Amino acid sequence: MRVLLVGGSGFLGTHLARALLAAGHEVAALSRRGAGPLAGVRYLAGNADRGQGLEAVRAADAVVYLAGIIREGEQTYEAVHVRGVRRVLEAMAAAGVRRIVHVSALGARPDAPSRYHASKARGEALVQASGLEWTIFRPGLIFGEGDAFFGGVLRDLVRLPLPFVPLVGAGGYPFRPVWAGDVAAATLQALQRPRTVGRRYDLVGPHEYTYRELVRLVARTLGVRKPLWPLPVAFFALLARLPGAPLTRDQLLMLLEGNTADPGPLLADFELEHRPLEVELPRILGAG
Repeated sequence: MRVLLVGGSGFLGTHLARALLAAGHEVAALSRRGAGPLAGVRYLAGNADRGQGLEAVRAADAVVYLAGIIREGEQTYEAVHVRGVRRVLEAMAAAGVRRIVHVSALGARPDAPSRYHASKARGEALVQASGLEWTIFRPGLIFGEGDAFFGGVLRDLVRLPLPFVPLVGAGGYPFRPVWAGDVAAATLQALQRPRTVGRRYDLVGPHEYTYRELVRLVARTLGVRKPLWPLPVAFFALLARLPGAPLTRDQLLMLLEGNTADPGPLLADFELEHRPLEVELPRILGAG
């Protein structure tokens, strides 16, 4: 199968491309930078929002839409999560390419408090109304080598030169992180299984943690022995208003909401390793 990954040169795209290559598929990856780390992948420069490079759809049997941003800057949620999706769907319809796997986000819904989740819901709606053969995945926090949350945000938080580790509020917000290898395996299996067409799956891992437990686990893995110190949510809300703040308003809203779901429907249709966070965390943090 010839598979085009839109937004395929980043963290998750690299994990997925590696799995597709190992299964014998041809892989092309379209992204703004047009380059990536894997031999065997045909990297293409383009911008889905602007319709640039989408002629690559004509050479594909299936498309996986991975493009996403967690904070706005030069790119916006509307551009990446909505207009880019629309452009790709239009290109697929014109080329007669029917199969798409769309990687959205757990918590996506039209009335979400965060603009990130609301934009993801609009992208999902476009896919569902496209008339194409679609499968939608809604992953929670994704962990793996190269991830920006555990290997970036939480690691840096724990290593701050403070006598304590700051905690956002009480820290009781629930999360069920999922391994990037399981996300890749589910996507690969979906492309091979017609019964997944027209289905939407919450993609979550085997264990649920509170945010406090995740911070403590990162600290323990790094050998950092400092107390966790809850700070008022209002403090982080004020901080989020500052230019270049480590936590944006949208990220704070998503953190306070938590990110968890029942893995049962997912495991009924897919064979996954369901690797727990503890197995990968030392490698992600460079501590093992």
